[in-house]
Amino acid sequence: MIVVVLAYVGVCVLARLLQSWLMYFPTRGYPTTPSDLGLDFEDLTLKTGDGVSIAAWFVPHAEPKGTVIFCHGNAGNISDRLDSIRLLHSMGVNVLIFDYRGYGRSEGRPSEQGTYKDAEAAWRYLVDTRGELPQRVVVFGRSLGGAVAIDLANRHSSGALVVESTFTSAVDVGRLHYPLLPVRLLLTYRYDSISKVPHITCPKLFLHGTDDTLIPFDNGLKLFEAAAGPKQFIETPGGHNEGGFTYSREYTNRVARFLTDALTPS
Repeated sequence: MIVVVLAYVGVCVLARLLQSWLMYFPTRGYPTTPSDLGLDFEDLTLKTGDGVSIAAWFVPHAEPKGTVIFCHGNAGNISDRLDSIRLLHSMGVNVLIFDYRGYGRSEGRPSEQGTYKDAEAAWRYLVDTRGELPQRVVVFGRSLGGAVAIDLANRHSSGALVVESTFTSAVDVGRLHYPLLPVRLLLTYRYDSISKVPHITCPKLFLHGTDDTLIPFDNGLKLFEAAAGPKQFIETPGGHNEGGFTYSREYTNRVARFLTDALTPS
C-alpha cells in the first residue's frame, strides 16, 4: 500500500512539473509558406508586452471586408495551417496568423499567460500599427487556440468571434483524459473559457465535430450554451482534426456567410 501511494504521489508531482510538455507540442521551422499556395504575405516579427519576439504572417486581400486574427492549436506551428489560411482568405478577408512563444520562429517558452500576451501583440499590431478598425476584426481560434481567442475577445470589442473544436476549460479536458488524477489541484494552466464567454457581446460562431474524441462534442456545446447572444452553433462531421469549417465546402460557405453578416455595417 505504501508503494502504491508513493507511486501515485510521484505521478502527481511529475504531472504538475511537466504540464507544459503535456499541453504544448510546438515545432520549429517553416517548410511551407503562403507563397506555396500563390498567396502574397508579409513575414512579420511582433513584440509582446513582456518583450518576447513572436513570428507572424499577414496575408492581405485585395478588397478585404475585414481581418481575421487566427489563433492556432497546441501542436505544430503556423506553417501547418495553410489550408485554413487559404479558405479564410477566399472569404474576402485579410488573415493575420501568429505563432505562440516557443513555436515556429518565436522566442520563449509557451504558457497560458504567454499565449494571451502573444494574441494581444497580434491585436495591437493589427489595430494600432495597421489601423484596422476593431469592428472589422474577427478573432478566430481552433482547439486550444479557441481558448486564446475567447480571452482576446473578452478583452477587446471585436467584430466577431469564431471558435471551433474547443473546450470549456483545461481542467474539464484534463479530467476527461486523466480521470484518476486530482486535475484541479495539479493544473496551473486553466484556460477557463466558460467563465469568460458569457461576457463577450459580439456575434459568435461555434463549430464542433461530432466524432471529436480529444475534445468531445458536448464540451463545445456547453461552451456555446454558456455564451451570450448573438450566437450560432454549427455541428460538423469529423473528428478533432477533420471537423470544423475545413471539412467541406458546405461548412466553409456557412462560415463565409457568418463573416459577411457580422462584418456588414447595419
